Amino acid sequence: MDGSRDKPQAQDAGQSSQAAFARASLRPIRALLRGLECLMVLNTRDGVTVTEIARATRLPRTTAHRILETLCDGGYIVRDGADERYRATILVRALSDGFGDESWVREIAKPELDALGRRVLYPVAVGTASGMTLVVRENTDRDSPLALERLPPGTRLHLTQSAAGRLHLAFMSQAQRRAILDVLARTGTRPDQALRNRADFEALLDRVRNDGYCLHHAPPNREASVAVPIQGADGPVGYLTMRYIASAVTPKEIVASYLPQLSQAAERIAAGLSVGLNAFATADV
Repeated sequence: MDGSRDKPQAQDAGQSSQAAFARASLRPIRALLRGLECLMVLNTRDGVTVTEIARATRLPRTTAHRILETLCDGGYIVRDGADERYRATILVRALSDGFGDESWVREIAKPELDALGRRVLYPVAVGTASGMTLVVRENTDRDSPLALERLPPGTRLHLTQSAAGRLHLAFMSQAQRRAILDVLARTGTRPDQALRNRADFEALLDRVRNDGYCLHHAPPNREASVAVPIQGADGPVGYLTMRYIASAVTPKEIVASYLPQLSQAAERIAAGLSVGLNAFATADV
């Protein structure tokens, strides 16, 4: 009987030691984090010295030097013999390949999108370009009490038949826009109403670009939409759209009451994207 009581105690002790080992094995690898910090600093400059890296990361100079040499061995950076400065190689770009539209929309735009949806009540969405269409990456349709229909993420929007699509066309270069419209005019399965008078449509796009937003309503659809760009360093990286009930609010009311909220949200998303990509440089450089 004594042995039967000892056996569960031994099992409990074994399980406790296994749990402790698991916790210990999941501790952060600080050397890896330090290496990534160094790489982030180096990637924002045209070459750095060991002293500059050590100062920016608050690491001992010997540690910074060892990390830089390790990154050299991995092919991520090189040491320029002409000035003894370390510079990033093309291999660093591969580290960001997985940070696509879905990543920044989920991490940066989604919280702002949800907050905006709670304020305006109408469904709002973030879309990005994908080939000859715009793709809805995230939206608040499921939570909106004013959504007449619920579009799932992944829905593709036609470039000429949506506010965000027209905004995308408006911000293209003239040559790129002309080429896209030529393709749309030739490949449509039915005549595109917007392209029947090409000159008028292009004049509309020019006005949209100057205004910085786009309103669109195609009767008999009950919903209309307004879209603003999410600006990046080289132009729009996405588009923020609000769908609304066309019979319940006028375009003038949309511009006066809702457009400022959309524009401010788009600016915050753009700022968050910029800060997210340069957070370490902003904080420590």
